[in-house]
Amino acid sequence: MARQQLAVLDALDVAKTQWYHFTAIVITGMGFFTYVYDLFCISIITKLLGRIYYTKKRAASPGILPPNVSAAINGVAFCRTLAGQLVFGLLGDKLGRKKVYGMTLMIMVFCSIASGLSFGSSPKGVITALCFFRFWLGFGIDGDYPLSATIMSEYANKKTRGGFIVAVFAMQGFGILGGGIFSLIVSAGFKNNPFHRRLIMFGAIPAALTYYWRMKMPETARYTALVAKNVSQATKDMSRVLLVDLETEQSQDKSSMEKVGKEEQVSFGLFTKQFANRHGLHLLGTTTTWFLFDIAYYSQNLFQKDIFSAIGWIPSASTMSTLGEVYKIAMAQTLIAICSIVPGYWFTVFFIDKMGRFAIQLMGKENRIGFVVMYSLNFFFANFGPNATTFVVPAEIFPARLRSTCHGISVAAGKAGAIVGAFGFLYAAQSKDPVKTDPGYPTGFGMKNALIVLGVTNFLGMVFTFLVSEPNGKSLEELSGENEDEGSDIKVDRPTTTSAATRTVPL
Repeated sequence: MARQQLAVLDALDVAKTQWYHFTAIVITGMGFFTYVYDLFCISIITKLLGRIYYTKKRAASPGILPPNVSAAINGVAFCRTLAGQLVFGLLGDKLGRKKVYGMTLMIMVFCSIASGLSFGSSPKGVITALCFFRFWLGFGIDGDYPLSATIMSEYANKKTRGGFIVAVFAMQGFGILGGGIFSLIVSAGFKNNPFHRRLIMFGAIPAALTYYWRMKMPETARYTALVAKNVSQATKDMSRVLLVDLETEQSQDKSSMEKVGKEEQVSFGLFTKQFANRHGLHLLGTTTTWFLFDIAYYSQNLFQKDIFSAIGWIPSASTMSTLGEVYKIAMAQTLIAICSIVPGYWFTVFFIDKMGRFAIQLMGKENRIGFVVMYSLNFFFANFGPNATTFVVPAEIFPARLRSTCHGISVAAGKAGAIVGAFGFLYAAQSKDPVKTDPGYPTGFGMKNALIVLGVTNFLGMVFTFLVSEPNGKSLEELSGENEDEGSDIKVDRPTTTSAATRTVPL
């Protein structure tokens, strides 16, 4: 049996887009800027560290990181992300989104700066310090994933919710672009080795600037009303946010709302038969699609420099200086970001609420110039496709009391795929000819065959997409079944007079 929606939630669903939505996008999105800035700068940093600390005297070619060191630097942040997503996702549902939101940002800022300091002068000391702080950086960064997605989904209106959530995620595109541009600047402006430290630390600045506003954001109305059972506080918070007097409009059913906490019954949890029946296939769909997609996506991003070199777009390292190599790699990454990654994100922002999540996710799935064009289109349709939708859907289809947790589980599965890609592609892409492999690496499948394997994983991700329902145009309560009898209904006696549910919030 369906129940009526609380008026404060109705007001959010029908609210017109206003300035607060855009500030929320920036505030929640800066964590993603820092995350991706660090992730894509590390591709350049590994090249620099190889030259600075592992070049042998009188060697014909510049040094590269040993296989175990390269795998550690690329993979260590991912290892801790699994814990970060699960821990902060669970805390977001247990303590509230806002209470744990500031923690993730401060961890990111501190560890980004500390990664740049990388205490020590010996190769072992620098690499150990870098890995330690990147380990904790990953813990904070991916704790931000479920919280940011959940907060934006619960603040947004029904009509443009998908676009708002993707806009938060699209800050990743600016992080990539920022990493490339700042790399170009430092490679031209600094002539000494420590410039790689400045490159790492810069990403912390934009995130640190948003801390104050992140702490000023009120708790989401859906958490306060549906989980904390404090509808009156939710109404006060949203009246202030939406600049409309919801308290006056809801005065007639105030007494009914105050009974919510008293009438609360036990709701089904994550590890129950009820959850499995209602949302089991949904969770399987969000985890498998994200896992399979991230194997391919992170493999290509983390090892862009190797792909560019393999196709001859970047000259051999032995023909370039340290600064010259940084400049070439940064230029290539920046061009890819401008031409494909950033546009892909914003195509999704503009079309996701028109086309739907399902269609976009399915759609995303030896000539050097031709390869570069196709490679760019791959990133375009990754971001105008599953890279965005895998982030959006878990923030919409689960109940409020489990939304952050389920999003954390989904993104943890994605980062498990990223770990497989980070470690597996490193070895799989090595040449089948032992003479042509990088020093210290065994033979692999070759770059061509490794990319074919990544294509197969994308196809499997497309298949598992069919397990996920289409959330477009529906309220969060419709999607999660919270408007139906499930043993924890919030029952509100509705007057027949006009309320906030029928009013469109003004600009």
